[in-house]
Amino acid sequence: MTPLQLHTGSMIDIFSANTETSLELPFINSAISAGFPSPALDFIDLSIDLNKHLIKNPAATFYGRVKGVSLINAGINDGDLLIIDRSVEPSNGKIAVCYIDGEFTAKRIKILKQEVWLMPENENYQSIKVSKENDFLIWGIVTHVIKNV
Repeated sequence: MTPLQLHTGSMIDIFSANTETSLELPFINSAISAGFPSPALDFIDLSIDLNKHLIKNPAATFYGRVKGVSLINAGINDGDLLIIDRSVEPSNGKIAVCYIDGEFTAKRIKILKQEVWLMPENENYQSIKVSKENDFLIWGIVTHVIKNV
């Protein structure tokens, strides 16, 4: 079953997470050197299922494809895939997918007493102060980022 596209927007596309399938991928259980090469492994006998490893609450988990560069200083780039868990409690400093005035966006949330701010991680973008006049919802919390390299 392919993921169902739930939303297409200018800042993020959102898909349902299909966790009914299993795909066991080879897994190297030792450190991978980013400096000098380490001896090659003759065989790999471990595997990992990314659904089981990355998704803790299947019924509340969705994928989001990032559009734009407002989170680039947090290491989140255009085209990266976000794993979003709607069951995670929002807290100060978390990256969240938020619905504001008819559009979804991903930003770092900043909670100060009775104020909520949506903070970009790029100095070329403005922070957004959420007010009573905004149609606003913290839709889910980003738990993992899969890089598009």
